[in-house]
Amino acid sequence: MLSKFRTFWKKRAASCEAGVVLHPEATIVNMRQAECIRIGAFTHVRGELLTFAHGGEIHIGKYCYIGEHSKLWSAGHIHVGDRVLIAHAVTILDNLTHPLSASGRHNHYRHIMTNGHPEAINLDEQPVEIGDDVWIGCMSVILRGVIIGQGAIIGAGSVVTSSIPPWTVIAGNPARIVRELTPAERI
Repeated sequence: MLSKFRTFWKKRAASCEAGVVLHPEATIVNMRQAECIRIGAFTHVRGELLTFAHGGEIHIGKYCYIGEHSKLWSAGHIHVGDRVLIAHAVTILDNLTHPLSASGRHNHYRHIMTNGHPEAINLDEQPVEIGDDVWIGCMSVILRGVIIGQGAIIGAGSVVTSSIPPWTVIAGNPARIVRELTPAERI
């Protein structure tokens, strides 16, 4: 049954501008139309971009890098600005991925295993916005509803649960501001 889903998913593509490189390890799991995943010029993708069947859009700007084993999973909207570096094994989610109630999770799981992802479900989607020139360190997690300001740096292994101001360095679980970038570091 799982191979049926993989074949189904691979039939959908992404809308890519000139110079986009989808490396062999990249995976696009687009359960919607091709234009729901848009990748800007000269961006390199080594990770996974996934839209859910009931909704989801991923827009990635120009000159970005999506590292190996990174996952951007959208049921609502994920926007990545220009010149964003997303290191390896980063997870970005704009939704809960499953219902909160135990019975809801079980029913959701059963539906996925027997019929694929449902086309009508509420996963409490909240958009994720990542500003231009952001660097997200390896193994970080960005959760739904987060806005990361321009030029921010997310330290490796951080869990980002709330919005981050521009030009700051954050780290930790939950992530906290470590310091502001100096004017010289903002160029």
